[in-house]
Amino acid sequence: MTVRLHIDWTACDGRGLCTELLPETLSRDPWGFPVPRDGARETVVRPELSEHAKRAVRLCPTLALRLRENQAG
Repeated sequence: MTVRLHIDWTACDGRGLCTELLPETLSRDPWGFPVPRDGARETVVRPELSEHAKRAVRLCPTLALRLRENQAG
């Protein structure tokens, strides 16, 4: 199973909490908005970071993050 992190750009206001909670996955653009480090539209969350990703989704103040699970194969 592949887990991807989706950022709702219409809801995000660039506070940067997610980039602090997932620095291995997200960076910030010059305005403070999260940018996936791999350049993907929906970045893959490595299994060892899944709990951190769940926490980032739960703590996002604007509810701009979602995790999407896809079956592999």
